[in-house]
Amino acid sequence: MALLDIIKITKNFGGLAAVRTLSFEVNEGEIVGLIGPNGAGKTTAFNMIAGTLRLTSGEIRFRDRKINGLRTNRIAGLGVVRTFQLTTHFGNMTVLENVLLGNHCRSRIGLWSSLFNAPSAQEKEAASEKEALRVLDFMGLTEQRDELARNLPHGQQRCLEVSIALATKPTLLLLDEPLQGMNQEEIRDMVSRIGKIRNDGITILLVEHNMKAVTSICDRIVVLNFGEKIAEGPPLQVMNNQEVIEAYLGVDDDT
Repeated sequence: MALLDIIKITKNFGGLAAVRTLSFEVNEGEIVGLIGPNGAGKTTAFNMIAGTLRLTSGEIRFRDRKINGLRTNRIAGLGVVRTFQLTTHFGNMTVLENVLLGNHCRSRIGLWSSLFNAPSAQEKEAASEKEALRVLDFMGLTEQRDELARNLPHGQQRCLEVSIALATKPTLLLLDEPLQGMNQEEIRDMVSRIGKIRNDGITILLVEHNMKAVTSICDRIVVLNFGEKIAEGPPLQVMNNQEVIEAYLGVDDDT
C-alpha cells in the first residue's frame, strides 16, 4: 500500500486545467521528485496535497485515508507537512523560537496548566525545547539558535524553514524548491541533509528545478508538462525520455 496515493486529480481555474487527471504514488521511505518546466502544475499539485487548494475532481489518499477536503491543519496533524518556494518564518523571532512554534502543533499543553505554570506544562515545554534543539543540530543551525531569523543568510533561512517543518514530526515532507537561490556549497549541504532526513524515517516528495540534485537524490521522478504527467520512473530513465527532453528544451521546427 502506498503512503500517498494521488488518484486522477484535476484542478481547473476557469476554463484552464492547471493539473489534469494526475496519478502517482509515493511509497514509504522514498524520495520522489515532481519536476517539470515553469507553469507545469507542480506547485498546484503540492497545494492540493497540502489542502490549500480544493480539487476539481479526483482523490488524494494518505495511509489509505482520503485527505482531500480536510483543512490544512488537519492534514498537517496527520503527518503531511510542506515547505514553500519563498522562505516563511517570523523574522523578528529567534531561530529557536521559530522552531518551537513548529513543534507547537504537536504539543498538548493545556491552557490552564500553562497559565498556572503547572509541572505538566513545564515538562512539556522542556521536552519541546529539547526537540527543537535536536532539530537545529540536525540542520546545522545550533550556533544560530539565538539569532533573529531575518538576520540569517538566505541558505540558512531555507534550512530554518525545513527545521520548522521537521519540528512538526512529519511522516511525509513536501519540499517545494528547497534549493532555490542557494550557492553550490549550500546546495551540496542541503542535498546531504535531505538524504539524512529520509534516513531518519521521513518520506519526501520534492519539487525542484536543479536537475543535477534531483537525479542524485530521488528514487523516482514524476514529470509534469502543461498540467499532465508525461513520464515517471527512475531518474536516468526519465531524463533520457524524449518527451521530457522536448518539454525542457523545446522542439526544433526544422526537425
